[in-house]
Amino acid sequence: MSKLAPASIKYVIKAQISAKGIIEKPDVIGAIFGQTEGLLGTDLDLRELQRTGRIGRIEVNIKSEKGTSSGEILIPSSLDSAETALIAATLETIDRVGPCVAKITLETVEDTRSAKRKYVVEKAKEILRKLISEGVPDISEISEEIKEAVRVDEVTTYRGLPCGPNMLDSDSVIVVEGRADVINLLKYGIRNTLAIEGTSIPQAVIDICKQKITTAFFDGDRGGQLNLKALIEVADVEYIAIAPHGKEVEELSKKEVFKALRDKMSAEQFRLENNGGNGEHKREYQNDNKTSGRKREYKTTKRGEPARAEKRETKDKEISEKETKLFAETLEDIIGTRAACIFDSEYNILGKVPVKELESVLKGIDNPHAVVFDGKVSLTLANTAKARGVKYLVGMKKDDVNISSILILSKDELKK
Repeated sequence: MSKLAPASIKYVIKAQISAKGIIEKPDVIGAIFGQTEGLLGTDLDLRELQRTGRIGRIEVNIKSEKGTSSGEILIPSSLDSAETALIAATLETIDRVGPCVAKITLETVEDTRSAKRKYVVEKAKEILRKLISEGVPDISEISEEIKEAVRVDEVTTYRGLPCGPNMLDSDSVIVVEGRADVINLLKYGIRNTLAIEGTSIPQAVIDICKQKITTAFFDGDRGGQLNLKALIEVADVEYIAIAPHGKEVEELSKKEVFKALRDKMSAEQFRLENNGGNGEHKREYQNDNKTSGRKREYKTTKRGEPARAEKRETKDKEISEKETKLFAETLEDIIGTRAACIFDSEYNILGKVPVKELESVLKGIDNPHAVVFDGKVSLTLANTAKARGVKYLVGMKKDDVNISSILILSKDELKK
């Protein structure tokens, strides 16, 4: 006879048997097969079901005492619930076992899968309690650990200095003090960083500052101040961002990083506000309204000394009358057209394009020298122009933009 695999058992039929007289296990099994034969038809004949493996081995535990016998009958089944119920019901039709009067009472039909489910639930509770007691890391912590490893792998080098993966491709660069700063900013999606790695400023940093719009982002401590002073003395830096007082860039939160970058000031403003570093000098800044950005003056007053007026060129060169006239006439010609004219160093027109395409065209054109357009000069456009080597940027109006290597003019300023 076929034996039913334990894994296929769905139900177990449990019944109690009692008999007036001495009976044994073979007597009980014989009565079950004999007295149920043909009762439910050939499809549910116990011998056939057992032969095909749908009913398992019938177990009988019987004991006799004082002329009577009693025990338990167990029948495993892989049939469906309805067929198993029919088989279970037939057991109570058996009234004799061997020569003795007997009575079989159905006790239960147990769903083994229910028992398994109960076991699984209890085992899962036990596992969860163990995991909690052992302090399994939160999934966010695991995720952050993985991201941190990836970010460290993304840090690359430029001439031996740690930098973000997009530093060379970007039009701007954020100069920081060390590798840890690069990693922390990379954590918040800032990928155009370069570290000076020390107290002296490497030539590589000086060179890159000439090519890109540069923001210095240093620690808010004494060491950061000294490194920043060293950088702005030798490199072309447009903006200054400083970490909160007493904090280092490498330990800042995302909110602190972006707030510091939003609050950045121009390098020129920083110099004016921090001349001497210890309050020994006081600088008074004056803006000549007639030249407005073309020429600026400042006075330096040292304690106990009379003030001396000095001039400082904030641009590579001043604008000539010829250039002023050309730019003014070009602006008059394009008023209302939303067009931009791009000139080379000989003031030949390299192209005339729609203002909305100006930035993309500048990125692809060779040696642009001056741009005159029917629109407002923004910081974004000025940064793009600087990256492409433009010397003059002239618009109908302009934002409060100050780029050291470009002379930025509005229509009103050309008339003065």
